[in-house]
Amino acid sequence: MTTVQRYHTKDPEMPTPRKINLALQGGGSHGAFTWGVLDRLLADRRIEIEAVSGTSAGAVNAVVLAEGMTEGGADGARQNLRRFWKDVSDAAHNSPFRRSPFDILTGAWSLDRNPTFLAFDLLSRLASPYDLNPMDVNPLRDLVGGLVDFDKVRRCRAIGVFISATNVETGRVRVFSAEELTTEHVIASTCLPYLFQAVEIEGVPYWDGGYVANPSLWPFFDNSSSNDIVIVQINPLIRPGTPRSAREIFNRMNEITFNSSLMAELRAVEFVQRLKDLGRLDDTKYRRINVHMISDEKGLANLGASSKLNAEWAFFEKLFEMGYGAADRFLHDHLERIGKGCSVDLRRLFDGDGLTDPQPLAPDGVGV
Repeated sequence: MTTVQRYHTKDPEMPTPRKINLALQGGGSHGAFTWGVLDRLLADRRIEIEAVSGTSAGAVNAVVLAEGMTEGGADGARQNLRRFWKDVSDAAHNSPFRRSPFDILTGAWSLDRNPTFLAFDLLSRLASPYDLNPMDVNPLRDLVGGLVDFDKVRRCRAIGVFISATNVETGRVRVFSAEELTTEHVIASTCLPYLFQAVEIEGVPYWDGGYVANPSLWPFFDNSSSNDIVIVQINPLIRPGTPRSAREIFNRMNEITFNSSLMAELRAVEFVQRLKDLGRLDDTKYRRINVHMISDEKGLANLGASSKLNAEWAFFEKLFEMGYGAADRFLHDHLERIGKGCSVDLRRLFDGDGLTDPQPLAPDGVGV
């Protein structure tokens, strides 16, 4: 791997760490970007993760993080995350979903020229997983079940863990906490309905949590003392231009859908903040939530949706570096904002022209 510039190093004489909550989005293999973010944050003694909320790949990262924290603290979590992603890549070594020779030659990471992917993509539009996969084979179920010790996850007291799934019957989000988690809860959170059969938990069918919570922010409000939420954004909010091919249209529809619930929660947070600023809410009953975001909009947008199925170790390493670098820049630019205010201009996020990245704030709180 190439070396990522590090702005900060550990100092043995650190002040009290700044507590944060982490909100981890889903995005298939792009979850390795989140692994890079987590590795950078866990390496910094100025930061303490109080709780994590994850959906889909974010849920997987959350339980792997919790398992590692249970026995080895932050260093154990970093080692566990690396081990997990390496094992996932090793397990997919013989997968038919691999890049074409042309893509390897040109340095592209998508699977758009892979004939197996193209055939599978077409079939998933024409037939349901109940027709194509009647035995409900899900490789991720075996991977997660074999690589994650859920007894350790359930015993984790170092951080709060919340993962989200979509109740198929009601269309509502169901949030599961660490104490009740099993392999099936994580698979429910990752269950894309055009690929896999719904996952039943206590007789209730669930699909991927990204449809209604990607991820959920509200569990932090009652289960964490920290007012700071750091969102690890995987699905690009901005993608200039009009998609024209069928695949481009479908992929952009998915991005918008999987971001919509998060945008709704952020709009509610911004609305409460505005009412508090106007003195219309009781400060003893309503908390001020400080929103931060770690993302690489341009870098992730350039990868293409089909790359979310690419499990090559070289690709995971690239995503890790991107996430590590994004987190490093965030800490360099906005560490001092944690505990004091937002580092994302929520008003402009909703009311701006929509053609730039989520607008950051300068250290004094003024939009830059």
